[in-house]
Amino acid sequence: MLDHDLKSETAPEDALRDEAGAIRPDYIERVRDAVEHHDSAVLRHLVGGLHESDAGDLIEALDPDMRPQLIELMGRDFDFSALTEVDDAVREEILDELKPETVAEGVRELDSDDAVYILEDLDQKEQDEILQQLPIVERAALERSLTYPEESAGRRMQTEFISVPPSWNVGQAIDYLRETVDLPERFYELYVVDKDQKLLGAVALDRLLRTKRPIPAVDLMDQDLRKVRATDDQEAVARQFERYNLVAAPVVDENDCLVGVLTFDDIVDVIEQEAEEDIKALGGVGAHEELSDSVWTTAKGRFTWLFANLLTALLAAWVIKQFEHSIEKMVSLAVLMPIVASMGGNAGTQTMTVAVRALATRDLSDANAARVARREVLVGLLNGIAFAVIMGAVAIAWFDVADLGIVIGLAMICVLTAAAFGGFVIPMALTKLGVDPAVSSGPFVTTITDVVGFFSFLGIATLWFGLK
Repeated sequence: MLDHDLKSETAPEDALRDEAGAIRPDYIERVRDAVEHHDSAVLRHLVGGLHESDAGDLIEALDPDMRPQLIELMGRDFDFSALTEVDDAVREEILDELKPETVAEGVRELDSDDAVYILEDLDQKEQDEILQQLPIVERAALERSLTYPEESAGRRMQTEFISVPPSWNVGQAIDYLRETVDLPERFYELYVVDKDQKLLGAVALDRLLRTKRPIPAVDLMDQDLRKVRATDDQEAVARQFERYNLVAAPVVDENDCLVGVLTFDDIVDVIEQEAEEDIKALGGVGAHEELSDSVWTTAKGRFTWLFANLLTALLAAWVIKQFEHSIEKMVSLAVLMPIVASMGGNAGTQTMTVAVRALATRDLSDANAARVARREVLVGLLNGIAFAVIMGAVAIAWFDVADLGIVIGLAMICVLTAAAFGGFVIPMALTKLGVDPAVSSGPFVTTITDVVGFFSFLGIATLWFGLK
């Protein structure tokens, strides 16, 4: 019964995934059994009709040694686009185990952007071995894409597109679309190019189909064409798609010659990738860390961030040591210190997160920096006053010392205001210096909040109570 459900085209996801959305364990076990018994027929039946995303999740659920075996056993029935859905480390392990001929046969069936995505993380020797197995035209297109910088439009673009000469009319363009066999699987625009392949304009497919046949194609060209350079950073291109609500955009080289096209489904992947990298960076995790990475690789990648935080902690500890006599005379200070530091750290992280994200999306610039900085400082001050009242009341009730409530209240105002200021200024300063604020802001903000928090609380307490 399960076999029939798995092949159903009406609800394949419901058939192979449980209520939580994970691949069903019984299905994974059947695939494992088929791989162990080298049963190609059963594997084709179980896996052959899966969507590439489902196939990618299945591959990650299998034991590492079974993944290349699955691909080899399925042969031509394996969709290599599934390898674009797995972790980078998993994909590299699989490709290392497969023969170059097998990989070449698989990537031949893919769109050029998917083929580049699979090949780009391999070393040059492995790339060359695979590319040598491809026909010269396909090889040249992939080699050109691989020469563009990493995370550029040239790496993400499809080299399959439809171009027509400026002399054609609507009827000729439509006839071409109907009669040509090897058109891209999906397309949204036709591109008008001259004899040197220089881009003249784009014609939306819906507009083409609504126009009478004798009308020249050039009369339908979009006058507000949003083209991108192959060397443009993919994040900048993604912002263009978002800003101008683009469905597709032509990609040109340094001579304005059309070399590819980017579509919104490519950009969705870019947006997800960039957002994931920013989130990881804010948490001190390497942008390329994957769940499939080994213990050693993961530990090594996180060490630098933890070491930076250790240095900030040592600086904060040094500040505390300067007031050790005050702490000895008034033990309640030691009890309340972590509260001050914690509140400052959280407030600084809030402001830093907002600033880093705004810088990444280009919503924050020199034009509005002063206004946003003023807002964040006032927010910090307002919250500082609010928590000064709350924490002051708690301290008085807890230790029955009225002056202690005033001291911690003043410290709260100082640390939350300083945290808001530091959380904004540090990302801005790092950006000016050409340093990624998502990666480097955390330790600096932590230093400011800890040092200011401890120094203000212990310093005010020492002056207020006359402790020496």
